[in-house]
Amino acid sequence: MRKHGVQPGCAPGGHALYQRRERKPFHRFSEKDSALTTQTVSTRNIVAAVIGNALEWYDFFVFAFMVPILSRLFFPSNPDNPDDNINRILMTTAVFGVGFFMRPVGGILLGLYGDRKGRKAAMVLVTSLMAVAIALITLAPTYAAVGVLAPLFIVLARLLQGFATGGEFGASTALLIELAPPGKRGFYGSWQMTGQVLALLVGATAGTLITELFTEQELMDWAWRLPFALGLLIVPVALYIRRHVDEPEVFKQVQADHASGKTRQLGILEILRTHARETLVGMGLVITATVSIYITFIYLVTYATVTLQLPMRDAFMVQMAGAAMMAVVTPFFGALSDRVDRRMLLMGALMGYLAVLYPLYAWLTDGPTTQKLLITQLVVCAFVAIFFSVFSTLMAELFPPQVRSTGMSMAYNLAVMVFGGFAQFIVTWLIRATGSPMAPAFYVMFGVALGLLAAFFVRNPAPSSAAQAAPDTTVSPRPL
Repeated sequence: MRKHGVQPGCAPGGHALYQRRERKPFHRFSEKDSALTTQTVSTRNIVAAVIGNALEWYDFFVFAFMVPILSRLFFPSNPDNPDDNINRILMTTAVFGVGFFMRPVGGILLGLYGDRKGRKAAMVLVTSLMAVAIALITLAPTYAAVGVLAPLFIVLARLLQGFATGGEFGASTALLIELAPPGKRGFYGSWQMTGQVLALLVGATAGTLITELFTEQELMDWAWRLPFALGLLIVPVALYIRRHVDEPEVFKQVQADHASGKTRQLGILEILRTHARETLVGMGLVITATVSIYITFIYLVTYATVTLQLPMRDAFMVQMAGAAMMAVVTPFFGALSDRVDRRMLLMGALMGYLAVLYPLYAWLTDGPTTQKLLITQLVVCAFVAIFFSVFSTLMAELFPPQVRSTGMSMAYNLAVMVFGGFAQFIVTWLIRATGSPMAPAFYVMFGVALGLLAAFFVRNPAPSSAAQAAPDTTVSPRPL
């Protein structure tokens, strides 16, 4: 029988006795972050994390939203058929994918930075890097002005954007989970993906407004820069709110243990070795999230306008409707996941998601209309919202706080690089090669199936409301 021990910081003015509980092997690294029970959780901290996350992802997503316009401004047309825009779309989506090569690098380096210097410091750095990237795109000259130099500006911006975004998920998710009061991890964690959905909503709104307010010629001349300029204008707001975020108590305890010599540093390769199973399971879940974001949402405008030949304005409106519904539904199911089995919600959402994709897209492509597109998007969004509501929390619970930012960043960005970076390019190529408008559905179905497989290996930890401490996982990351 294990002996009782003491854990500092569990009760005001003293120590709290705790009994180690038997843990399932898969969750031997999970912990209750019991130090959180004494930290006053400020709503301002959560709002700051969510708004900052939404602003970061707006900058990243708005590039993808503007692909149909950017493709005509920064890349040459097919010399044999100047009216054929598919080559331009292919080149633009390829440049969009280039940034994903930097995401694992940014995820690892910024993840290590977040685990060593703090969640707040990492998020401020991410915002600063993103500001430089978005400025490059906003001020970039077009192909008509400088020729082949124009795409180089975009490539450089995408590389920097990818590096910065690589560190966003790990830092902001760790902050939200570690600030969550007992019994509310699911609700707090759901706001990570809600922040991304809000970014989708703002980006779609910006796209809709510029297509409504400006003529096509004005868009091509100068108005295309406005959504990117908006990202620059909101950077000071993002920096301000992130500089005023409180550091979680559990991370302060990790820093104190490291300073006192109670923990040893762990290199990247050792993190991968000791957390290999958690990383693989996390990657499986991320693949589903990735294909959902980059195909079901971001690629929607390109798919609707180029393949289905629907008006761009209608595509943006459908995109906004889906994002708005998800922004409401995701936190609701996040709260529900604190009362029911999160794994059951996860598996139910993925099974339903997988079941509806083929019939919905077959119906949509058999005589496309805006009404069909709207219904398809709303049904798909319902299942994605349930999945998103538990995704971030389950990802965070895979890793202990000492390596949480690094572990999540590695799992997240490796999967996103492979399955998200060139997703739009692959789907566009498949549509052209096969002549089938069903290519997006098949790609998403493949990603959802991998996520469902990973879900079978997820095990829920003990309820987070238990005021008990974790086993002594005496590790913290260090560079190789």
